[in-house]
Amino acid sequence: MNDFTRRSLIYGTATLAAAGLLAGVQRIGLSAFAGDSDAEDDPGPVKIMKFADDGAPLGTLSVPKVRKRRAEWKKQLTPLQYEVTRRAATEFAFSGPLHDQHAPGLYRCIDCNNALFESKSKFDSGTGWPSFWEPIAKENVREKKDFSLGVLRTEVKCTLCDAHLGHVFTDGPAPTGLRYCMNSAALLFIPRKS
Repeated sequence: MNDFTRRSLIYGTATLAAAGLLAGVQRIGLSAFAGDSDAEDDPGPVKIMKFADDGAPLGTLSVPKVRKRRAEWKKQLTPLQYEVTRRAATEFAFSGPLHDQHAPGLYRCIDCNNALFESKSKFDSGTGWPSFWEPIAKENVREKKDFSLGVLRTEVKCTLCDAHLGHVFTDGPAPTGLRYCMNSAALLFIPRKS
């Protein structure tokens, strides 16, 4: 066997072994969270806190989950909104109109109109995505372990319709220390009337 063929065989085998090892590590990481209940499979009803457009709480309600067929979502949403909220894509940093939004108001889910965040908890994280230190009500969002890129993250979804909103990280400001890093394409901003 010549030197080139032997080297190719060794590098090829090492590459396959590394890919197998990476797949195994990802499988182990995912199985560690297999016990977490996946609310997407739960047809509801769900409890959410309702809010008026001015941010006034209207009470906690038990409502059925919003369920639509793929064609219905595609008809309702722009292509970017569909890719982000229904297929868990991420918009490019600094590309969304809400990353630099500083007016007082309410942020709702673009898919189902569920109240998600208040402008009072928004801060400039410098990341290029709208960032908040807490949701308007814990019931209105849910968190799910995400190992999709080979890194353990915490995905944030709308409780009412299971729309992908973004991810939450532990590098935010006081008082929570959290950074809810959301996609502009997943949010509808309702400005507060003065």
